[in-house]
Amino acid sequence: MGIFVSLLVLSALIFFHELGHYAAARLMGVYVEVFSIGFGRKIASFTKWGTEWKIAMIPLGGYVKMKGQDDADPSKISLDDDSYNTKTPAQRIFILLAGPAANFVLAFVLYFVIALGGPQVLSPVIGNVVQDSPAFIAGLESNDTVRSMNGIHITTWKEMAEIISHADGSVKVEIDRAGFIEYKTLTPKITETKNIFNEIVQRKMIGIGSAGVSHTLELGVFQTLSYATEQTIFASTMIFTGVQKLIMGDVPAKELGGVISIVKLTADATNAGWMSVLFFAALISVNLGVLNLLPIPALDGGHIMFNLYEMITKHAPSEKVLINLTIAGWILLFSLMGLGLFNDITRLMG
Repeated sequence: MGIFVSLLVLSALIFFHELGHYAAARLMGVYVEVFSIGFGRKIASFTKWGTEWKIAMIPLGGYVKMKGQDDADPSKISLDDDSYNTKTPAQRIFILLAGPAANFVLAFVLYFVIALGGPQVLSPVIGNVVQDSPAFIAGLESNDTVRSMNGIHITTWKEMAEIISHADGSVKVEIDRAGFIEYKTLTPKITETKNIFNEIVQRKMIGIGSAGVSHTLELGVFQTLSYATEQTIFASTMIFTGVQKLIMGDVPAKELGGVISIVKLTADATNAGWMSVLFFAALISVNLGVLNLLPIPALDGGHIMFNLYEMITKHAPSEKVLINLTIAGWILLFSLMGLGLFNDITRLMG
C-alpha cells in the first residue's frame, strides 16, 4: 500500500509540473504534441485537444513535448507559427518557469489544506534536562511546561527555541509544574550541535530536550494563509540551501537520496496518516520546483539559461553549443540520479 501511495503521489506532483508547462505553452500559442507521465514504453493513452496524453512504464518523471522542442535532439526545430522556436525568449522563459511555479503553487495549496486540518506541533514540554546545563542549574525539570519567556507567551517548542537562540543575556522563564506556576532565570550557553544538514554549528542552547508532546494548531483564515506561505518559503529556502551546500561540499555526497528514498519516506508517511503524506508531498513538490530551476541544460533551468543568453546577446547559442551542453547536462543528470540510487541501496544494505 505504501509503495502504491508513493508512486501515486510522485505521479501527481509530476502531472502538476507538466500541466504548468502545458497551460503556459497553450497560452503562448504553442502546439503541444505529447503530455507524458513517465518514460519508456506507453501503457495507456488518449488524444484530446490535439495532444496525446499518455502514461508510460517508468514513473520517474514526465515531459511535455512541444512542437519544435526536443531535448533528445536540440537541432530539431520548427519555424511554424505554433512552434516553440518562433516564440520570443521571454515567452519561452514564461513557459519554462510555469512548471516549477506549478509545483510551488501546489505546495502552497497542500500546506493550506494541512493548516485547515489542524497541523500537529510540538508543545513546549520539557523532556530530558542535560546535567550541569543552564536549564539544570536554573532548576528546570522533566515535564515542566514553558508558558512564557521574557514576558512573551509560548505555545510551541519552535517559538521557545527561537527566543533562546536570539537571547541577549539572561532569560526569564515562566513554567507550569504540576499545576503550579514557577519563575526561573537562566542564561543560554553557546553549544556545539548539528543542524538539519548534519553540519556541526554553534548555537545558543539551555540544555533541554522535548518530551515529544504535541497539540493541534488552531488557525484562523488569515493565520491559515500565513502558515501556508511560511511553510512554502521555509521548504524552498531549505532545499535551495541544501543544494548549495551539496555543490560547495559542505554536505557530503553520501547524503544525496534518490527515488528509493522518496518511495520509502512516502511509504513511512502513509503509515503515519494522511497529514504526514500531505506534508511530505508538499516538500517533494517544492523539491521538484527547486531542482528543475538548476542551470543544467537537461532541466528547465538550463533552457532558461539559454533563453536569457539569447535575450542579452540578441542571438541564440549555436547548434553545436546547444548539443554539447545538452549532452553534458544529461550526463550530469544521470550521474546525480545514479549517485542517489547508489546511496539508497547502500542505506538499505546497512
